[in-house]
Parts: sequence; structure tokens; C-alpha cells
Amino acid sequence: MAYRYRCGECSFKTSWGTESQGEQAQTTHYTDRHPGLCPGGTVEANTKNPEGSIGCLGALAVLFLLFVLAASCNR
Repeated sequence: MAYRYRCGECSFKTSWGTESQGEQAQTTHYTDRHPGLCPGGTVEANTKNPEGSIGCLGALAVLFLLFVLAASCNR
């Protein structure tokens, strides 16, 4: 599972990562941008693929199969 933290004061959001990575990034953001305030906001959990996509290799494989299918239909 991947997590993304959103700032409660501005539009900042962390990248998807582990819970501890997101918490650290949010704490660092608050220290730099909102000194004196306790970190707040929301946490999103991505229960799907943490990568968020099929990846470059998967996309190339699908494209290759479509090319082979299109080439075989022309004969």
C-alpha cells in the first residue's frame, strides 16, 4: 500500500510512498513553509498498485502485441 500526505495549509502534497516517507516529507514541509504550526492535513491510501501504472515495459509489450496483430490482419 502507498500513502500520500496533503498539507492542511496550502496545496502541497507528497509523492506516493511508504507511510514513514510521507510523514517525514510532510514534517519537513511544515518546518520549512509553516514554522510554528503542527503538521495537519489529510492522508490518502492507495490500495491498488503502488506504482500507479503498468510501467514502461508493460506498455511496450502491449504496443508490440497490437503491432503484431495489425501486421497479421493485413495479410
